[in-house]
Amino acid sequence: MRGRRMMGAGVALAVVASLGACSADDGTPTLTWYINPDAGGQERIAASCTEAADGAYRIETTLLPRDAASQREQLARRLAASDRSLDIMSLDPPFIPELAEPGFLAPVPDELQDTEGIVQGAVDSASWNDELVTVPFWANTQLLWYRESVVEEAGLDMSEPVTWDQIIEVAEENDLQLGVQGALAESLTVWVNALIASAGGEILETPDAPPKDMELGIDSDAGRAAAEVLQRIGENRLGGAGLPTANENASLNLFEGEQGSFMVNWPFVWPALNESSPEVADDLGWAVYPRMDADTPAAPPVGGINLGVGAFSENQDLAWQAVECIVQPENQAEYFVSDGNPPSNAAAYDDEAVQEEFPMADVIRESLDLGVPRPQTPYYNEISIGLQRTWHPPAGVDPDTTPETSQEFILAVLQGERLL
Repeated sequence: MRGRRMMGAGVALAVVASLGACSADDGTPTLTWYINPDAGGQERIAASCTEAADGAYRIETTLLPRDAASQREQLARRLAASDRSLDIMSLDPPFIPELAEPGFLAPVPDELQDTEGIVQGAVDSASWNDELVTVPFWANTQLLWYRESVVEEAGLDMSEPVTWDQIIEVAEENDLQLGVQGALAESLTVWVNALIASAGGEILETPDAPPKDMELGIDSDAGRAAAEVLQRIGENRLGGAGLPTANENASLNLFEGEQGSFMVNWPFVWPALNESSPEVADDLGWAVYPRMDADTPAAPPVGGINLGVGAFSENQDLAWQAVECIVQPENQAEYFVSDGNPPSNAAAYDDEAVQEEFPMADVIRESLDLGVPRPQTPYYNEISIGLQRTWHPPAGVDPDTTPETSQEFILAVLQGERLL
């Protein structure tokens, strides 16, 4: 394993108190679970697993910052300072290799290594160097959402896979708009990665190589096909006037409007539309992410949260016991219903409450088995920001130049020749 990598400016100088594992007044060991913000579901699971532990341990939750980049920075700094208070961590998948590579994550025990019944996209996002380094908790993916009235008028058969060309043509011919995320943000990386992967390519072809030996697949036929989609949507204003700043919520708002037709977005849109626009929800259909060509299955985006245990935790065995409780299918099913976060365990989708609350649950499960994570590398931050800088705004993307320029820029950044 390579030596420790510097995780952001000043991380080596971070001064963090290395807190030992604490115990409650009755002597019960207390595990700290650092959670991402949600609707309270993780706290409820912590309470349930504490009760099930019958005095073996108690789980207390500590809230991380709202955005993923700030979560990454906080955890990386504290782990680099050998903080012993990091027992269990809810981790955004793209940042897992960065924490695993320097040995900041405790090894996943054998009894939690079995991935049978876990959706493939979640397994891939929880792994590094072909080894499970975290445990899948909840997964996420984007679906293709559509107005049933629009596809009926267009004569599209949504029981069959559709392509980006098809939905773009419907929007062009009927003066409609597409809900996509073109902001200078992580959502743009998600879109570009899904397009390249759906075209049979890879942004990063050598994930475990050092920067000087990294090979990228952006300047490729797949990269040029992805650029054509962005260019066509951007130049023809199919994503609306606000496309260069459109995130997931903005594209949902566009889809709710009079010119809404199709949208690629996460499952949160289902409860959101039911609350804000019941008439649109009544006209809503869903399908797997669009294909790049009719004969090649799509590679939808993968997100979610995986659970890791800090390498410096003094209660690693108990922490893994708690993780095993947290990820039980019944907990995942309840979390999906309460907080809208899809399970990583395929069996949880068969839960009656899940099927009733999310009628598209089976499509989400199918999508997660097809899904492809963003580039798995300790240098993900450099690649993601490099992509955003070179593929923005969508209207400025040129299939003849953008993939080559993007690849050259990112490689120069990785090799210390350019700055982000």
